[in-house]
Amino acid sequence: MSILIIDPRSHDLGGGFTVARVLPYRRRRMVGPFIFFDRMGPNLLPAPVPMGQDVRPHPHIGLSTVTYLFEGQMRHRDSLGFDQDILPGDLNWMTAGKGISHSERFDGMREDGGLIDGIQAWVALPEAHEEDEPSFAHYSRDDLPVFSDSGLEGRLIAGNAFGLHSPARIHSPLFYIDISLQSGASITLPEGYPERAVYIANGKIEIEDKLYVSGQMLVFDADAAPRIKASQPSRLMLLGGDPLGERHIWWNFVSSRKERIEQAKEDWEQGRIALPPHDNQEFIPLPDGVA
Repeated sequence: MSILIIDPRSHDLGGGFTVARVLPYRRRRMVGPFIFFDRMGPNLLPAPVPMGQDVRPHPHIGLSTVTYLFEGQMRHRDSLGFDQDILPGDLNWMTAGKGISHSERFDGMREDGGLIDGIQAWVALPEAHEEDEPSFAHYSRDDLPVFSDSGLEGRLIAGNAFGLHSPARIHSPLFYIDISLQSGASITLPEGYPERAVYIANGKIEIEDKLYVSGQMLVFDADAAPRIKASQPSRLMLLGGDPLGERHIWWNFVSSRKERIEQAKEDWEQGRIALPPHDNQEFIPLPDGVA
């Protein structure tokens, strides 16, 4: 069984707030519809948290942003008017479609600071849905299915797996799971999906007598049936789904057509993508190069 190992690369979002970027990767642009995967932390934010560490309003097209926290708190505001706190275990699912803008701020941690940690993933949309009207949905941790077995606990964030179904609205077959394993416990990946991966959020795992460590993403062959064993207490994100075909990505834009990305650049520069009504005093300008 061959395994593609993707090591994280440090990326500064501005103001000194750094993330560990896993996808896209030069040898693997996507896993199923997942085209972007950032680990946000663990970062210890000072008190008071400076505004410069917030993510100011910025645009998206052609994708869904999927925000899931392990620790801390964020505030989501978007151009549809939604204004929502994100807490650990919650799922924040924003579908950009033909165009949306949003901000991600640390309002709830501003005064006291603290630890922020979690994942923001992007899920590309099928061509038939790339120009859908934008939408937003938030699911509390109690809305999402949980399961347990000997030495493990899991939460199905999105999609279908292990006989469970998440309430999150998706546009193509996928799975996204948060798994905690005690030392010595093991799990296999969901079946029925041609592209599958595991991200090691914390701990160490063993597959066929080889060790893999925190921060790595492992991408498996379609016919692989790996048994993933925790060598120490570990937290994993399991993800995958059906491939969508080639996608172009530039800054915050994803599309099956290069010309659509050029149009999105112009739309943002000309103000044709609205700002969040509750956060419209500043924004991130179009960058000179690829972010």
